[in-house]
Amino acid sequence: MAPSIEGKRPEVKSPMSTTCCNREEITPRYRVTVVGSGNWGSVAAKLIASNTAKLPIFHDEVRMWVFEEILPGGEKLSKAINQTNGRGGWAKIERSTRQYEEDREAGTGIAVEKFSEATIGYRQDKEVAQRWARLFCTPYFLVSVVQDVEGVELCGTLKNVVAIAAGLVDGMNMGNNTKAAIMRIGLREMRALSKLLFPSVRDSTFFESCGVADLITTCLGGRNRKVAEAFAKGDGKRSFDELEAELLGGQKLQGVSTAKEVYEILSHRGWQAIFPLFMTVHEICIGQLPSSAIVEYSEQATNFSIVEGLAQYC
Repeated sequence: MAPSIEGKRPEVKSPMSTTCCNREEITPRYRVTVVGSGNWGSVAAKLIASNTAKLPIFHDEVRMWVFEEILPGGEKLSKAINQTNGRGGWAKIERSTRQYEEDREAGTGIAVEKFSEATIGYRQDKEVAQRWARLFCTPYFLVSVVQDVEGVELCGTLKNVVAIAAGLVDGMNMGNNTKAAIMRIGLREMRALSKLLFPSVRDSTFFESCGVADLITTCLGGRNRKVAEAFAKGDGKRSFDELEAELLGGQKLQGVSTAKEVYEILSHRGWQAIFPLFMTVHEICIGQLPSSAIVEYSEQATNFSIVEGLAQYC
């Protein structure tokens, strides 16, 4: 979960003295709260706490809202976090983060301080975006800001559809060359659709961590790839819903539902023929096409120069 910054009404530090000449300079300080203590919420809290302790514009206490649960020893999660070592905010964060270090999702690498990146999209106020970046940025976790909200959001959404396609390729043992080709085509469809929907989307956004880097990560090891691989290995005999329940332990797929929404948009606007990968993924997910169709569609693949021309026209 991302932290919420109470930026509208920053607290003002009280003067040390009541006399005019001895007052400290008035400095705004922002409070940060993390809502949720799951894998990413815990990692985010750790990053934020390490930075608020050093940055004078923030209060050094970071509060984390948790979904209460009972630990194996019978103790409440919130009580265990609050009592850890009695050292205040940092100890709370550290304890909560350790609970998820065995998780194999993306947040784990950051929790153990492996090098990673992230992107923040902003519309106009670069100063606010940079303030958010300062909350998260560390030597091992680099955060960039780009003036492209729609581009960043669409990258984060559409990558999951491409990951389904990559998982199907893995499930049929088609090899790395085929998978790389699917990822490349997927990235181009991501870019073309984004620019058709929002002409303001910047090409450079797709070369940020939210674009090509996140796409690669999701296609190599994400939950959408994992479930799609199992779907293809079973020749589509078990639905994505069944496999999701069995393989993800309560986590949810994004790719299948996103593919459906994208399919509806493309059908409504008459763009089916120019986005064959996106169309094919949805039709495989609902059982209209076999998994092998993920590469067979290429016989009728569109000319991407036409797509790019449409993007420029729109």
